Amino acid sequence: MSDHSLLRVNAVTKFYGSRVGCRDVSFELWPGEVLAVVGESGSGKTTLLNAISTRLMPTSGTIEYRMRDGQFRDLYSIGEAERRFLMRTDWGFVHQNPADGLRMTVSAGANVGERLMAIGDRHYGNIRGSAAQWLGRVEIETNRIDDQPREFSGGMRQRLQIARNLVTGPRLVFMDEPTGGLDVSVQARLLDLMRGLVNDLGLAAIVVTHDLAVARLLSHRMMVMKDGNVIEHGLTDRVLDDPREPYTQLLVSSILQV
Repeated sequence: MSDHSLLRVNAVTKFYGSRVGCRDVSFELWPGEVLAVVGESGSGKTTLLNAISTRLMPTSGTIEYRMRDGQFRDLYSIGEAERRFLMRTDWGFVHQNPADGLRMTVSAGANVGERLMAIGDRHYGNIRGSAAQWLGRVEIETNRIDDQPREFSGGMRQRLQIARNLVTGPRLVFMDEPTGGLDVSVQARLLDLMRGLVNDLGLAAIVVTHDLAVARLLSHRMMVMKDGNVIEHGLTDRVLDDPREPYTQLLVSSILQV
């Protein structure tokens, strides 16, 4: 595996008793690259995402991340405090349900500012200024900075969650069905915003989705999962325009028929 990649996943397997969550998954992710993991419900894509993001310990395999000093570290051999610091600073995690990634009873500004405090910023003016700037970047009016997320629409909550995750300048963002549950028009606006931010910031991202349109718009590469296994892997346009596996062909044709 390359010394220049950002993330190295090697033979990651997760069993739930005798049931396979994911099996023998290996890949590398490069700085600034977006990888989509697609498949139907139960295919193993969320299990894989949770294992890579240290939310679910795999049964076997290794996950190595290149730290800012250039050294690779096995994410399950570092201490819990170091993992938590990574999750607050160098990584972001965008949940399908924004309530899982936000504190619903504090203001929008505080939701964004908390991440800055986690990396040591204690200057109230700087924190509030950065929060206001990021609300603007995700198309939330800055006069809503003191409103709580429960006062926001679903699309606004998702955009706030994105701002909360990106304010610390992470290098890697995990996204779990980031447009799920939103109206089509809201999805389109959110996808356009996400694509712009990923490109502008040079983010690497792993996007789990069942929506092939989301994968095409956001990702450079795609992995197709079925029954816990990666059955096809390649450049997104190649996989979608010329799928080789019958299962992938079925997924693509089902979208075209809608």
